[in-house]
Amino acid sequence: MIDKQVSSPHEAITSIHDGATVMIGGFGEAGSPIELIHALVDHGVGNLTVISNNTGSGRVGLAALIANGQVRKMICSYPRSANSMVFPELFRAGKIELELVPQGTLAERIRAGGAGIPAFYTATSVGTQLAEGKESRTFDGREYVLEHGLRADFALVKAEKADRYGNLIYNKTAGNFGPIMCTAAETAIVQVREVVEVGEIDPECVVTPGIFVSRVVTVASPEQESALVAAGSVYP
Repeated sequence: MIDKQVSSPHEAITSIHDGATVMIGGFGEAGSPIELIHALVDHGVGNLTVISNNTGSGRVGLAALIANGQVRKMICSYPRSANSMVFPELFRAGKIELELVPQGTLAERIRAGGAGIPAFYTATSVGTQLAEGKESRTFDGREYVLEHGLRADFALVKAEKADRYGNLIYNKTAGNFGPIMCTAAETAIVQVREVVEVGEIDPECVVTPGIFVSRVVTVASPEQESALVAAGSVYP
C-alpha cells in the first residue's frame, strides 16, 4: 500500500545532507513551510544552496536557517524586503552568496528544470548587470538572454491538503512556487494541514500529482510567519 506520510517534520527532513540544494516554497506565508524549515535548522546540516522567492522575514523560518549559518548561497528574487534583517547584514559582510534572478525568470527556471528543459531564452534582464557573462541571441529583431533550468536535491513545500498518495491541493499563493518546486526536486517534502482518504480529493482539483511527492507530514495548525515576526520571535 502506498503511504507517503511521515510522523513529524523532523523525520521528514532527516535525509537532507550537507551541501544539498534545497528549494523552499514561499510567495507569502501561505506557502512558507515554517515547521519543515525549523526542523532543518534543528537538523544542523550546512553549506546549503537555497532557492526561494525571498530570504525570509524577521528571525524565523528561512531567515532563521540563514542566521544559523547553514546557507552558503541564496538564489532568489527578493533578497531584501520590509522585514528582512538577517540576509542583508550577512551579505554586506561577505558571509553569504547571492544569485539574483527576476521573479518570472526564477519561476520559469524552476518549471523548466522540472520539465526536463535545460535552458531557454528570455528578454528579461537584457541590457542589465544580470545579463553580464550570459549567452544572448536575437530572434525577430529582439535580443534574448539564455537562462538555465533549475533543479534541486530537495524541496520543502507547504500545501493545504493531501492524500496518502501525495496528491496535493494548495491554499492561495502557496500554489505559485510549490507545484513547480515539487516537479524540480529529486525529493519533495510537503507539510499539509490535513491528510484525507484516497478519493476524497476530486482528481480535477489536484494541482500536484503524488508521483512528484516523496513525503507528506501533517501540521494541523502551522505557525504564521507574520505573527511570529510581529511578536519578535527568534528561532531556535
